[in-house]
Amino acid sequence: MPPSNPRVVILGAGFGGLQATKTLSRAPVDITLIDRENYHCFQPLLYQVATAALSPADIAWPIRHILRRQKNATVFMTAVTGIDVAARVVNTEAGAFPFDFLVIATGARNWHFGHERWAETAPGLKRIEDATRIRRSILSAFEEAELARDEAARKRLITFVIIGGGPTGVEMAGAIAEVARQTLARDFRRIDPRTARIVLIEAGPRLLPTFSEQHARYAHDTLAAMGVEVMTSTAVLECDERGVDVAGGRIDAGAVIWAAGIMASPAAEWISAAHDRGGRVIVGPDLSLPGRSDIFVIGDTACVNDAGGRPVPGLASAAKQMGHYVGKVIAARAAGRATSVAPFRYRHLGSLATIGRRAAVVEFGRIHLKGFIGWMFWSAVHIYFLIGIRNRFVVAVTWLWSYLTFKRGARLITEVPAPRPHQR
Repeated sequence: MPPSNPRVVILGAGFGGLQATKTLSRAPVDITLIDRENYHCFQPLLYQVATAALSPADIAWPIRHILRRQKNATVFMTAVTGIDVAARVVNTEAGAFPFDFLVIATGARNWHFGHERWAETAPGLKRIEDATRIRRSILSAFEEAELARDEAARKRLITFVIIGGGPTGVEMAGAIAEVARQTLARDFRRIDPRTARIVLIEAGPRLLPTFSEQHARYAHDTLAAMGVEVMTSTAVLECDERGVDVAGGRIDAGAVIWAAGIMASPAAEWISAAHDRGGRVIVGPDLSLPGRSDIFVIGDTACVNDAGGRPVPGLASAAKQMGHYVGKVIAARAAGRATSVAPFRYRHLGSLATIGRRAAVVEFGRIHLKGFIGWMFWSAVHIYFLIGIRNRFVVAVTWLWSYLTFKRGARLITEVPAPRPHQR
């Protein structure tokens, strides 16, 4: 009987896991791709689902459809419960999966800096369920304000607090301001949505800490011009269903949104590995677990530095580069080629953040863009990275329609299942 192909188990169908799977499409291996969902989500556009600009179907695609032509890949939808490193087995709710090579690409989860009860009242934005939950809370706040008979209650309900001044926080604040000032401006009779208060809170001294000072100031000024209250050097002391407490006092709010921190998935616990403060597994130069050439960790789950000694950022482009690299390494080893490979080298493809309907900041090497030109560049990049011609066309047309009319077509208030613990 001829020997069977090496078994490659890949955990997570995000950018890194999918890229590793595709890179191994011609390799002599049998791939098992495991994810707790049956779809791949384009996370950079989740905030547009949360603010009713796009529907979930516009930014998510069935994993099986993406890999339908890759004969050496089998997809299973189940949740990981642990990994037996010694026995080389991944344990899941559906049973055990043995491996010869393991790729852990399980991403990150929201982290409330030890205040996990805040997650109930200040949801983060990592999954489709998070986005639809936030959309529900935003739209419901306006509906409840229309019903309220007390002016103080109305003001509280149409006050929105976003915690965290990174790209996600900036994008959310700008999008909510547009919803209130433009999209919903004439839809209500007893309230004026244009009077909504949007507060963006950042604990650090400025917004967009990974961007240049010039672009951080531009983002601050642009949001302020849109009516957003920007509070920097301000820490949130307490958070509940009716608002937040900061050093300057209480801010009553109808909805609070978390954009301040993330933590890696529990992968470090599964494999009893060394990790950084954010839970990311410390890996070797080839992205493998130290002492184990058969286990790789990539994407937001991995702690790895670039050529300059700086941590590789948790970006989609970084995860895809890691997935491609690990796929090549496994393919070479499965084919019996050289076992020594050059260390992983991250190539930074730039940083982007949008600030509403026609403003964005872009930093790509020496190319720095802002304003409408930056927004056009940001839009083109995001449309390019969407999967499938249909989705690119739908998103492009939806954005054009929204730009010309200020209308948003996904303003549906739907039931959202209770959040479940992160596991994949």
